[in-house]
Formats: sequence, structure tokens, C-alpha cells
Amino acid sequence: MKQKRNERRRRARQTRAKIAELKAVRLSVHRSNTHIYAQVIDVSGSKVLATASSLDTDLRGALGNGGNIKAAAVVGKRIAEKAREKGIEKVAFDRAGYKYHGRVKALAEAARAAGLKF
Repeated sequence: MKQKRNERRRRARQTRAKIAELKAVRLSVHRSNTHIYAQVIDVSGSKVLATASSLDTDLRGALGNGGNIKAAAVVGKRIAEKAREKGIEKVAFDRAGYKYHGRVKALAEAARAAGLKF
């Protein structure tokens, strides 16, 4: 199990290094078994500009289960709305070493549909 986690972290490090090289605002995703979280982080990587998760009080009651594709799509839409309110149109997608599949894919597609460009 530890090896699998370390491999994911290695992939995440590589992705973040490339995004830092591009000097792009990034949309970072974290998933656990029960919830999904998204953050828009500035170019320097030191400031979080917008956040959304399946734990947000207004989403939690509507979702019920925060660890499924439906919840990920709602979080993706919400993070795109918050980013656009701040004037952010273009981001680099940081999937944190997770496969682009399932909940991560649903979040990304919902953010794109809501107006974010990757």
C-alpha cells in the first residue's frame, strides 16, 4: 500500500513541476473514499484562490454521499463558478497523480462545461 501511495505522489510531483514551469494557475483535485475536494491555486503555489468540496454545507445536504461521480460533477461545477467569479478563465488541471477516470474525470468535465478552460 505504501508503494502505491508513493508512486501517486511521484506522479503528482512531476505534474506540479510541469505546471510550475508553465506558470499557470492550477486546479488541484484530492479525493478520499468519502469525499472529493478541489482548489484553484495561484501561480506561485502559495495562495488558494477558490475552493469547493463535497463537504460544503450547502452541497452536503443535497448530495448525501460525497464519494461518487454525481458529487464530483457538482463540485466541478461549483469550483468553476467560484473561479469565474474571481476572474479566472484558464487553469492547468492537477489531478494529483490520480488516474483521469471516474470521479476525477467527472469533476474535470463538469468544470469544463461550466466555463473553465484547461
